Amino acid sequence: MSITSQKKNMKEIYHFISQQFTDYYNITKKQFHTKSAAFLKALANDLKFKEFKVTKNYGGVAVSGEITLMGMWSENNGLYLQLSQFIPNKHALLYRQIFHMKDYTGGINQWIPCNLFADGDYEKLVAVLSKSNKSKEVINNVF
Repeated sequence: MSITSQKKNMKEIYHFISQQFTDYYNITKKQFHTKSAAFLKALANDLKFKEFKVTKNYGGVAVSGEITLMGMWSENNGLYLQLSQFIPNKHALLYRQIFHMKDYTGGINQWIPCNLFADGDYEKLVAVLSKSNKSKEVINNVF
């Protein structure tokens, strides 16, 4: 996916996560999950993961559910990123370091401000997430 497409997707994802979901079969929820999964797969490629997976959990009636990216740069060196509705009083999205592909608790929770998505600042998102890469190689020229 192109950077321009990813920027557009970020803005659309922001629109989805900033609204209320009121029906389990809501068309908007399905659109949110589809758009977010495609976005995260392209992000995984831009982050240069050796291995990754994207999962969807639709959740209940009044929530967005979650779309999660888990990716590994190398052994014991990965990233968990979750897209979902805002946590009350915290307009941010969760990410943390992971140590293997079944690490659902991982390192310390960290937060990406949702304004990155509202602004479609894909380059900054990639830069922030790339800092979680603990390998000796530095990610240059992400794009």
